[in-house]
Amino acid sequence: MFQYAAGRALSLARRSSHLLDISAFRESSMHQGFEVQRIFSCPIQIASIADVRSVLGWQCSPFSRRVLAYPALALFRRKSLVIEPHFHYWSGIDAFSDDCYLQGYWQSEKYFLDVMQVIRADFTFTIPLDRRNAELAAQIGDLNAISLHVRRGDYVSNPETTAHHGVCSLDYYRSAIQYVKEHVEQPHFFIFSDDLVWVKEHLKTDVPCCYVDQNRGAESYKDMQLMSLCKHHIIANSSFSWWGAWLGANPEKLVVAPERWFRNENQETRDLYCAGWIPL
Repeated sequence: MFQYAAGRALSLARRSSHLLDISAFRESSMHQGFEVQRIFSCPIQIASIADVRSVLGWQCSPFSRRVLAYPALALFRRKSLVIEPHFHYWSGIDAFSDDCYLQGYWQSEKYFLDVMQVIRADFTFTIPLDRRNAELAAQIGDLNAISLHVRRGDYVSNPETTAHHGVCSLDYYRSAIQYVKEHVEQPHFFIFSDDLVWVKEHLKTDVPCCYVDQNRGAESYKDMQLMSLCKHHIIANSSFSWWGAWLGANPEKLVVAPERWFRNENQETRDLYCAGWIPL
């Protein structure tokens, strides 16, 4: 979603076409694959191999791009190959020609802030909610609803992902819940997680809450949809709940986020958080 939003914003600024290379999703079995086109109303154009080759030439192969991503090899990149140099916002993205290939995560609102309303419209959920989720959505609308997301899954089971991301501590969630209780009247928490059994056992709380457990597999995106309907948010170090909070329409929303997004304390994440978000 970050990649789409950054590319979409650049294409609008240049008045040029916006094509998505989704070849990496075909090679990966993680999560549900490429779902943006199925879930949202985004105007999607998929890049063919020929499209990518026309921009990058011999550097179009995934192997070539992985090698050329090393900073020491930057001089060998074609000018059309734009590789994100670091995690925080990079203004250099505006300096490239219309025919360019963006490679990176681009995880900052600053890349698409100027076209925020377009991105919100693009990320409109298009599939009607089933009865159970529709009933929960109505309940969320009637309450001072707080979404709370606990990301575990591959953050726990995959050693490489665990070493890079880690998981948010129970102390973070306890502090976040306390912060919300002090700033929101009659909060009602809606708890989302890919490991609710663990959450129920370890995250004990005396606040009114509802555990959302019906959305799995191809229906997982509905958790993000329900998050976006909540008035306030406690997110994990996960782009899933980042977008659930960002898509929330409440102009006075309170968003609590983990101060450390990665295990590496030296990783610069200042531009990951939106103005007004509270890092704890």
